[in-house]
Amino acid sequence: MSTFPVCDDVLSESDEVLPLPDVAESLHVPVTRVHQMLRDRQLLAVRREGVIGIPRLFLAEDAHHRGELRVLKQLPGLIAVLRDGGFTDDESLRWMYQEDPTLPGRPVDALHGHLAREVLRRAQALGF
Repeated sequence: MSTFPVCDDVLSESDEVLPLPDVAESLHVPVTRVHQMLRDRQLLAVRREGVIGIPRLFLAEDAHHRGELRVLKQLPGLIAVLRDGGFTDDESLRWMYQEDPTLPGRPVDALHGHLAREVLRRAQALGF
């Protein structure tokens, strides 16, 4: 079995992290699919208190299936843009969770609203 990348836990203690089996259950996929999403850099994981998990803010309510979750639509693209710009996974996670008063708030929060495209635009600009 191949391993998958895990970032340093740079998140605030108040930021919820879901264990991988819980993420798999929420997405209705096997946990091995979540492992593959991590290897493919569609998601980023952190180790918190010895448990590997996905930041809850990387998931959103599925509009078509009440009570179910899905990966944020823009997240895999954002991770790819930051990676192409030279960011490591740890740096990408740190950037997503860092306050930006011009958004306002954090990029990860803005991904849940009308500023998602602006977050992607800013990530693209970081590489130049």
